[in-house]
Amino acid sequence: MTSAPLKVWYDGACPLCLREIALMRRLDTRGAITFVDVAAGADPACPIDRAALLARFHAEENGEVVSGAAAFAAMWRAIPVLRPLGLLARNRLVLRLLEAAYLQFLKVRPRLQRFFA
Repeated sequence: MTSAPLKVWYDGACPLCLREIALMRRLDTRGAITFVDVAAGADPACPIDRAALLARFHAEENGEVVSGAAAFAAMWRAIPVLRPLGLLARNRLVLRLLEAAYLQFLKVRPRLQRFFA
């Protein structure tokens, strides 16, 4: 396996995040994604502050760091079964709608984290 074209940073101390990343790892049958646990320590190659990484989902696709819905879409494009959804998110309107949904999710995320703890 060669180096992954996509890097995803996640909060390994978050029970909700751990479940989601476990699912994404299972779906990433080609090993196209490098998953980096931000809670385990800083990634020296990461250009983003650790606090920002913990607050919002981030990914690096083809050298460009994206966050929020764009990061999810990048991850989906790397996973064969989710690729169509990731490609659909390349449409600006679709991405705006996904980002609006993500911002609403961030409001309830703390409650969900406690629920899954």
